[in-house]
Amino acid sequence: MFMTEVQVQEFWQNHSCGETLVGGLHATDDAAFEKFFNLYDQFRFGESPQLLTNLDRINFSGKRTLEIGLGQGADSEQLIRRGAIWSGLDLTEESVRRVRKRLELRGLPYEHLKCGTALAIPFPTASFDIVYSYGVLHHIPEVGLAQREIARVLKPGGELIVMLYAKWSLNYLVSIATLRRLGLIYMYYRGIKGRGKLAGHLENARRMGLWNYLRLKNFIHANTDGPLNPYSKVYDVEEVRRVFTSFELTKAYKVFMHAPPLPASIVHALPGESLLGWHLWVHL
Repeated sequence: MFMTEVQVQEFWQNHSCGETLVGGLHATDDAAFEKFFNLYDQFRFGESPQLLTNLDRINFSGKRTLEIGLGQGADSEQLIRRGAIWSGLDLTEESVRRVRKRLELRGLPYEHLKCGTALAIPFPTASFDIVYSYGVLHHIPEVGLAQREIARVLKPGGELIVMLYAKWSLNYLVSIATLRRLGLIYMYYRGIKGRGKLAGHLENARRMGLWNYLRLKNFIHANTDGPLNPYSKVYDVEEVRRVFTSFELTKAYKVFMHAPPLPASIVHALPGESLLGWHLWVHL
């Protein structure tokens, strides 16, 4: 199943990253934005406290930093507060609009905020000390081209820091590859209609054919960011080395135990995060 950047752009333009997890943005006045950003940050950093810890370990101070893929701007704010001379790039106008509003409301400085593609980054060669991308590059079908563009805009000796979904993780091996597929088979043959995301998965199965949909190369797309998500990929260290050919891997580690529909209270308490965490951080 081949996906294009246009399909990815359309999905994220209409499904702003993480919005539904905190009830959505229902108005566009400053007070509504402030309330939404506060709720979103509480959820994001409450669910993944390791994110702030990881950012604290990186020296952004005085570094010209490009963030690729901005979501609601939660990470953008954190990078700026840690001293980054920040620029942002996102594929969608909606994300750019929201991040601009966040930074204006918070009175935070930045250099550039652009809508554009990582396949043709709209900045000159050797512009940045750091390129940071959290949970974005695994949604780019042409990631090989993207990594070449990132290498181009980095200064000599610059660093790419990226979070990718981890293949060797509890979420992929147990939840996505096993439990969710078994559950869908049961629902499909029992004629259970389901609601919300479950209904979306059943519709995908009917449209594509159940057994074709269950092939992991197809099933993965709909099981990271919802049944309408057009593209996702999981990585291990060897795949990072294979794909990111313009770089040398200097550091890799995993965090965030995550495996819905298993209860989060149990999963988060499990040991083995460094082996089975869902978030693979790599420094290149």
